Amino acid sequence: MPKANVITPVILSGGSGSRLWPMSRAGYPKQFLAIHGRNGSSMLQETALRAQGEAFAAPLLVCNEEHRFIVAEQLREAAIEPRAIILEPVARNTAPAVAAAAVKLAHHAPDALMLVMPSDHVILDVSAFQEAVAKAAKAAEKGALVTFGITPNAPTSGYGYIQRGSLWPGNLPGVYEVTRFIEKPDEATARRYLETGDYAWNSGIFLFSAGSYIEALEKFQPDMLSAARAALENAEEDLTFCRLDEEAFAASPSDSIDYAVMEHTDQAAVVPVDMGWSDLGAWSALWEIEEKDAQGNVTRGDVLLQDTRNSFVQADHAMVAVAGLEDVVVVTTDDAVLVTSRHRAQDVKQIVDKLKHEGREEHYLHTTVHRPWGSYRGIDRGDRHQVKRITVKPGEKLSLQMHYHRAEHWIVASGTALVTCGDREFLLRENESTYIPMGETHRLENPGKVPLHIIEVQSGSYLGEDDIVRFEDGYGRAKTPEAAQ
Repeated sequence: MPKANVITPVILSGGSGSRLWPMSRAGYPKQFLAIHGRNGSSMLQETALRAQGEAFAAPLLVCNEEHRFIVAEQLREAAIEPRAIILEPVARNTAPAVAAAAVKLAHHAPDALMLVMPSDHVILDVSAFQEAVAKAAKAAEKGALVTFGITPNAPTSGYGYIQRGSLWPGNLPGVYEVTRFIEKPDEATARRYLETGDYAWNSGIFLFSAGSYIEALEKFQPDMLSAARAALENAEEDLTFCRLDEEAFAASPSDSIDYAVMEHTDQAAVVPVDMGWSDLGAWSALWEIEEKDAQGNVTRGDVLLQDTRNSFVQADHAMVAVAGLEDVVVVTTDDAVLVTSRHRAQDVKQIVDKLKHEGREEHYLHTTVHRPWGSYRGIDRGDRHQVKRITVKPGEKLSLQMHYHRAEHWIVASGTALVTCGDREFLLRENESTYIPMGETHRLENPGKVPLHIIEVQSGSYLGEDDIVRFEDGYGRAKTPEAAQ
């Protein structure tokens, strides 16, 4: 592909993946997990890696403020240098997110091609995907707004459908006009679609030029385009991030690309492709694409089955035994257990909604919480104490901070810690400890070349993550509960 036509992957990482709870949670959703990645890669990493090579430029990512450091770190781990990471201050669905990306790209190259991909989809046949992208690029160069239609293998009622028409003008092989987009049909209608061969599942993956998308927004969504332009004009550059202006972006209408543009334009095209695609919308979808044993079961972790069939069982920590059941999903983590019918796996979202309504933390965070400097894991908690295991990556440090309502004991389990406590600075090595009084300015740092592991015992009248005053911070974080450490 000529250099002028190099494609910029635009990866959208704004979802919460609530239907894959308890593994996926709002603070660390499914795109950051190695749910189906090779060699332990997360879904975000897999998405970025499948759009590598001479045909592709460096990716541009759009994510929410809270996940910015997770995105940056996972890209670093995958040896991928992003073109930019755009931060959405508020959620406004896919059309405004892509509008911001298009305006940013068009500033330098209006004809730049954009491959828009959700960060949480599985594609098993990467070669077929890249071949489809090459076909779509030829139509996008001529002004088409291309979507990718997945060749259906079952009368599924859980996806939207696309009806294809004649070949796209110019007789581009494998590219068709879109006759219509269809909302999720009932099973009988889906069966008719499958029999005709003219319908495909709507993948939510798109390819078009930045200029073509902007032109469509000017025609169908001028307020959305104006909001994107204003949000970028007043954006702040923060480290490697582009933080959109909150007031301007919040003024944008909230809508998907399909509703905002694709269903209205006469430039919509579709490339049908069979590439082993799944949006992993529920545990049942993961069961469908995984390799099964002779009884139709998919198991992960330390699992013991007896007379169990067509089930998905995942043990994250302790051993899990299942006996005498069919068509079930069992997923365990160290703080939650999910048991549901495989045919009712979509209902998990309602469980997450109940957790939110009751103010429980299990919908939001795992016991291991990731931070730009490392992570911490809750071990024990009482009325006036809690215990954490803190891991600090080599060369990283926490903010210089103090707490009003708690004191802390630090014990080095492994590695070397550089501790600031008041006006003192000193090293702690394995099996050594120190005490941080309430109200004392302090900092924890790893000056070594191996991870630092600390056991932290907190005690006091209030142990919330928002009890902090931050004096210095190397990550540009505001003083919010999310950035408490």
